[in-house]
Amino acid sequence: MTADNPFESLPRNAANHAALSPTSFLAWSGGVYPDRVALVHGTLRRTWGETYRRCRQLADALTRRGIGKSDVVAIMAPNIPATYEMHFAPAMAGAVLNALNVRLDADTLAFMLDFGGAKMVMVDRQFAPVMAEAIAKLDTPPVVVDIDDPEYDGDEAPIGEIEYEALVAEGDPAFDWQLPEDEWNAISLNFTSGTTGNPKGVVYHHRGAYLNAMTNAMAWDMPTHAVYLWTLPMFHCNGWCFPWTIAAKAGTNVCLRQVAAEPIIDAMARHRVSHYCGAPIVHSMLVNADADQLARIEQTVHGLVAGAAPPAAMIEGMEGIGFSLTHVYGLTETYGPAALCAKHDDWATLSLEARVEKNARQGVRYPTQAALTVVDRETGAEVPHDGETLGELVFAGNIVMKGYLKNPEATAEAFEGGWYHTGDLGVVEADGYIRIADRAKDVIISGGENISSLEVESVLSRHPAIAASAVVARPDDKWGETPCAFIQLREGETATEDEIIAYCRERMAHFKCPRTVVFGPLPTTSTGKVQKYELRTSAAELGA
Repeated sequence: MTADNPFESLPRNAANHAALSPTSFLAWSGGVYPDRVALVHGTLRRTWGETYRRCRQLADALTRRGIGKSDVVAIMAPNIPATYEMHFAPAMAGAVLNALNVRLDADTLAFMLDFGGAKMVMVDRQFAPVMAEAIAKLDTPPVVVDIDDPEYDGDEAPIGEIEYEALVAEGDPAFDWQLPEDEWNAISLNFTSGTTGNPKGVVYHHRGAYLNAMTNAMAWDMPTHAVYLWTLPMFHCNGWCFPWTIAAKAGTNVCLRQVAAEPIIDAMARHRVSHYCGAPIVHSMLVNADADQLARIEQTVHGLVAGAAPPAAMIEGMEGIGFSLTHVYGLTETYGPAALCAKHDDWATLSLEARVEKNARQGVRYPTQAALTVVDRETGAEVPHDGETLGELVFAGNIVMKGYLKNPEATAEAFEGGWYHTGDLGVVEADGYIRIADRAKDVIISGGENISSLEVESVLSRHPAIAASAVVARPDDKWGETPCAFIQLREGETATEDEIIAYCRERMAHFKCPRTVVFGPLPTTSTGKVQKYELRTSAAELGA
């Protein structure tokens, strides 16, 4: 005991300290609720006890094949049981999971496998052709494991040296796995979209994954044994950490190979789904679904919507079909959601329009995130809480990435001034809630005036003929830039450019209204986000 500070004489030891890791959630659910259903996939029903044993078995199989600390194991598969198990087994072996985006091309996949140094990759049969092409580009290819999912009826030939179930069988289900020596160790590698050059490798640690998974349940008030539908890709920010959240709640994972209205509604009705997540386009898909089909869903369904402000029409539509929607915000670099629009009881007494305005905000930090604010991009000072002064959204805390793999310059830039800089522009309102105005690169500067593309898109979302819209800058000789709206109409609906422009001019300042309207389907990412970089290229090609 020291004379100056007796508290320092109490050391950390095995009895009072353990590394935080979401793998511990699986051990808990497998031990406490071994007979409860953990995974539903077609006719398959797998309990938590079985899932825990299988993940230990797979972890041992990986270890026997030389996979160890910080080795990368990749997977190219949709939301199926193997993808879920891979969120635990590599970590139990000390390895790092790299869940690959199933919509990527061979060149990008080859870059990711090579840059991440993957030693093994699991490949669902549906994606065997593109993965074979990607692997052929590598000087040192990884070991390839085929996943023969019985729910897939394609005829693609296998490309690996062993099938997934045979690999699992190589291991011991009683494998004595250990928590990481250091919770700062990497648990997963997620690549950004790479819209401006090669994608960056975002590294997550065990501590952050544990905390974000736990906070998902806390912030959403998710009950034990919730039934969760996998509409959100598990490759996207590790499914926003929900593979680990559902283990912590001993819930049921309902797997889904195809994200479309009919299979979503069928799964919700059949399995009495209580929770699901997705980009605005996923929720809009349900709003626009057949009313008779939606009537099959008798329970209250809770949804998380992420990103910039979801269209007002979508929030209204979700209320109309009886779904409870919560708005969250985050990025790949923050493990997915790291902020939410925390609801207040008195909001229920507000008008629909006022509720939509409240719920469309990005809100406040997750309880386990240290800080979220908006700062002046020049001075770094926090902006006043006046709902008007524009700045950049920044995060700090335990649910921010370790950094970018093999990219110290980008890491240092992202963490400049002790904050993670999001690149999103927004304001802080009087109640402390944050509202995004736009991505920095999406602000349209017309005649010296800043125009928020999100504001224009929100107006367009209320047009009865419009299913989806995206607004970007088009070069203009006089104004520098003007808004260009790309619009996808609802099936069977028609509209003209003049009608759309007139609709906007009735509802907002004229200088903010689109000067150009282009009709057609919108390019989207695998998570439903509109690929604005493609639209910016198209707008530039239209000329001034």
